[in-house]
Amino acid sequence: MKRFTITRRQIAVTGLAALLGACSIIPKSGEPVRRPVETPTPMPSATALPDDQTHHRIALLVPMSGQNGAVGQSIANAATMALLDTDAGNLRITTYDTSGNARDAARRAIADGNKLILGPLMGDNVGAVLAEARPADVPLISFSNDAAIASPDVFVMGHIPEQSIRRSVQYARTQGARDFAVIAPEGEYGRRAEAALQGAVQSYGGRITGAERYARGNTSIMSAADRLRSRGGYDTVLIADSPRLAQQAGARVGGQDTRILGTELWSGEVAVTRAPALRGAIFSAVSDNRYRRFVDSYEARFGGQPYRISTLGYDAVLLALRVAQDWRVGRDFPTANLRDRGGFLGLDGAFRFQRDGVVERSFEVREIRDGEVAIVDAAPTRFED
Repeated sequence: MKRFTITRRQIAVTGLAALLGACSIIPKSGEPVRRPVETPTPMPSATALPDDQTHHRIALLVPMSGQNGAVGQSIANAATMALLDTDAGNLRITTYDTSGNARDAARRAIADGNKLILGPLMGDNVGAVLAEARPADVPLISFSNDAAIASPDVFVMGHIPEQSIRRSVQYARTQGARDFAVIAPEGEYGRRAEAALQGAVQSYGGRITGAERYARGNTSIMSAADRLRSRGGYDTVLIADSPRLAQQAGARVGGQDTRILGTELWSGEVAVTRAPALRGAIFSAVSDNRYRRFVDSYEARFGGQPYRISTLGYDAVLLALRVAQDWRVGRDFPTANLRDRGGFLGLDGAFRFQRDGVVERSFEVREIRDGEVAIVDAAPTRFED
């Protein structure tokens, strides 16, 4: 079990590898533009944390080795940055490695007196962590994007694919879209995308005229597109996959009178600007305005590029710091404060937790044009209700 303690005076510098894995139900995307430079990892702390009456103890549970270790290390680095950038002298964050045994990591975190857990990264680790955290009344802020794992003491902070689709449908309706169809991969992600489209159309109007599924990893997406086109009856098509596959399907179902919708998987992918079939397509994602500055700062400190998901580690620390204003050291974490209807502002823009514990994020709508991705409807900077 590896354990590293970081405060504002102690930087936990960890290496980044070249493997991306954030949530098992999401099709994997590309890796960082270049391989980050490896830097030394500090030695584990002593077997017990010192008795401390001046710091709030928070555990960061992420994989620090193995298949998803690079992502976990990037999140840990981002958490360190948040401490340094805010000069947060009242927080003590200790990182616990979940790559071997997530429940054992949680057990050690609880034994060390941590009152809040940031993590885990993988949704399928939540049950193991919760088995130790719930009896101790320690809530979780998970980095997963699986809304199904949320509960009164499990808050889901990841970028929810359904919300991206809902935002795109909302905008498309204002542009005259009425008849929607979907091409989605078999499996959990495809089912979620299709259900999200159905829910959004129910909310904003229109109708669904067709749905086709395909097996990822072969040419069946083109066959699915051909089947959909043969039936017709649509003016807008959601293609719930990466730009590489979306452009294959888009070339078959698209046309002058058809609008293509993408998903959050398109965010940061330069390939979307090079695909003629995707010109005029729209998709929704969190704003990158603050992310660009974060990348510059991260590279200066750690010598390599972060994974996109690492902003969750940074924002989770900002969130804990905000709530710590009304949190007495040694007491249980004030979980109710996480449900502030006014929300919070982080690197990824405005966000808040709904009553069910699932994050609600502010998304912007982007349109693909010749050689660029343009923002056509900015993300709201605050919640009005």
